[in-house]
Amino acid sequence: MRLERLNGDRIKIFLTFDDLKERGITKEDMWHDLPRVEKLFRDMMLEADDELGFEASGPIDVEVFSLPAQGMVVIVSRGRKDRDDESDDDFEDDEDFIQMQVTLDESQDVLYQFEQFDDVISLSKTLHDLGIRTGSLFLFENKYYIHFNEQHLSDAFDIETLVAILAEYGNTSTITIYRLEEYGKCLIKDIAVSELYRYFIKAPHS
Repeated sequence: MRLERLNGDRIKIFLTFDDLKERGITKEDMWHDLPRVEKLFRDMMLEADDELGFEASGPIDVEVFSLPAQGMVVIVSRGRKDRDDESDDDFEDDEDFIQMQVTLDESQDVLYQFEQFDDVISLSKTLHDLGIRTGSLFLFENKYYIHFNEQHLSDAFDIETLVAILAEYGNTSTITIYRLEEYGKCLIKDIAVSELYRYFIKAPHS
């Protein structure tokens, strides 16, 4: 489990499916067993307090983005002071009270981060040789990101195999594609593997 403070009132938590398994929770539980999910988040809030000094009490918003074959990105936001909810007032003096609003979103995105451009080039050759031509390449805060939408991948290609190959060259991204699209720079859209192979693998030997 990785924790990161985004600002004074928001943190980000990345959970792999192994992290969930260690806590006795399956991916399906995240969608169908809300009491267990809330208990998981309360435990995570204790860890966030220890590691980041992020104290969650009162109303908090929890956004969960499930990523195929990778894990889950959880965005936790402390509640707003100006909420017109009279019931919140009843708990202002109870420091242990957490009113949790959970939003679940199952993403079809496969998103990996790379430290060096050379790693992206090496990856493109491997994927091209396996018949994959798609993907979008982004640059954000001096790091490179490759994004695949599961719907755009061939049905004949196993998503877990793709993730295993990506993991050889990079790391699972703990930011969402929405943040990349808003703040990052898209270098190649939709045909990244094909274009990277054409310019950096095929061209030098032509």
